[in-house]
Amino acid sequence: MRKYLYFTVFISGMTTLAGEFGASRLLGNVFGTSNLVWAAIIGLILIYLTAGYFIGGRWADRSPHARTMYAILAWGAFTLGLVPYVASPVLRAAAEAFDTVQVGVLAGAFVGVLILFTIPITLLGMISPFAIRISVEDPARAGNVAGTIYGISTIGSFIGTFLPTLVLIPTIGTTRTFLVFSLLLLCVALAGLGLSAGPKKMLPYLGMVVVLALLAAFGGRSGIKQSSGQIYETESAYNYIQVLEFGSTRYLRLNEGQGVHSEYDPTTLAYGGPWQQFLAGPFFYPGRQPEDVRRIAIVGLAAGTTARQADAVFPNVILDGWEIDPEIVAVGREYFEMNLPNLNVYVQDGRWGLEHSPYTYDLICVDAYRPPYIPPHLTTREFFQIAADHLAPDGVLVINVGRAPGDRRLIDGLATTLRTIFPSIYVMDVPGTYNSMVYATLQPSDSAALQANTYALAVRGDVHPLLIESLWLTWSNLQPPPAETMVFTDDRAPIEWLTNNLILNFLLESGVEVIRQ
Repeated sequence: MRKYLYFTVFISGMTTLAGEFGASRLLGNVFGTSNLVWAAIIGLILIYLTAGYFIGGRWADRSPHARTMYAILAWGAFTLGLVPYVASPVLRAAAEAFDTVQVGVLAGAFVGVLILFTIPITLLGMISPFAIRISVEDPARAGNVAGTIYGISTIGSFIGTFLPTLVLIPTIGTTRTFLVFSLLLLCVALAGLGLSAGPKKMLPYLGMVVVLALLAAFGGRSGIKQSSGQIYETESAYNYIQVLEFGSTRYLRLNEGQGVHSEYDPTTLAYGGPWQQFLAGPFFYPGRQPEDVRRIAIVGLAAGTTARQADAVFPNVILDGWEIDPEIVAVGREYFEMNLPNLNVYVQDGRWGLEHSPYTYDLICVDAYRPPYIPPHLTTREFFQIAADHLAPDGVLVINVGRAPGDRRLIDGLATTLRTIFPSIYVMDVPGTYNSMVYATLQPSDSAALQANTYALAVRGDVHPLLIESLWLTWSNLQPPPAETMVFTDDRAPIEWLTNNLILNFLLESGVEVIRQ
């Protein structure tokens, strides 16, 4: 019986962490994956576990029996499996509220969904104290028993950290991942009841198995979201991915959907977002022609909007694009015509990929977001040195950065960091959005060259109009030089802190999101 008790603790620990990561995905699909969301999830889960430890310890002293523990475990497993179904209408309302930025509804839904985890996580938290109380026969060995049980539970938690994220959620989705762990734990609990109290004590709980099995077989939801214009959705190991279509235009959204990561329209290449503004980067040098741009790197390829625009504007260009999420690449090829013969797609982290690239580039575009954050390792002096080392002698680095009204601290920090390596820095605000483009040239340059190139190419006659539009927009929306602030390094890059402040300021302003990533 002791071996089975240890097995129970292992499965319980695995399910608890799987539930926590399931909660992050359940909420992240609607509320995003910001540190603010993660902090709320982890904080409340810890509170629920703490309550379980206290209650479980006292209950175990009053009823130190395996049958009591397994009955509690059965209820914990059952209620965990119900969470995504009970939460479904709340999450749908929250998704609609997010589309229209109804902050009050969002806050209420967020709290409401987290409250749903109170019962199952508290019950699961009671298992370790029960297992220790039941296992301790000799007080002299109490420490050894407690250490063994917590160690086994932690090993289970370790597996519960990776199994749902890397295997189950991308394969069967968040809802059925909850059901898999719930059914597994419930079967363990019922077998434990049978062993400790006899088959008759187990029979009343079989209805739980039937309910969860029916939900697994027939309870699949029609979709995670039901946004207007939605034509596709899926979950990957990294993101909730959604494709919307309005008229002839398709949009790629991730997670909470408060950013458009790619657009595609077979009738046009001009989308008015930040993607086309990357094209202006090389023209801060005098006398540049589209033919001079021979190879471009795109860190954060998404579904390939920048790549398609660059292919149309620069003749015979070679494009290397890095995208960490293979499901986004698949969506790009299926729904966004990301099938250019001159586009080399690399499914890997952009910094690692660029560092190990054997090529040098005339233009490096950094458009990588883990919504709503730029990954910190793509904002540091060390990364910018890697980029500089992979630029042609007259190359340019361009970064898409989000901002909030009146809050340019993230832009200022990036510009300050770039100045430690690049001699000339420029910033333009993309009209009608909360995006800014930061341009860094490897050689000294002048905005007057951008103006001269704009005029010269406009009268040439054979230049793609998208490039002319990009140059005009960049030149006419250049901002004053950014303020000097701190230098971001691999050791210290408080991007999350700055972005959290940006988010809070944005919500307090009750603005409507127009950041395009």
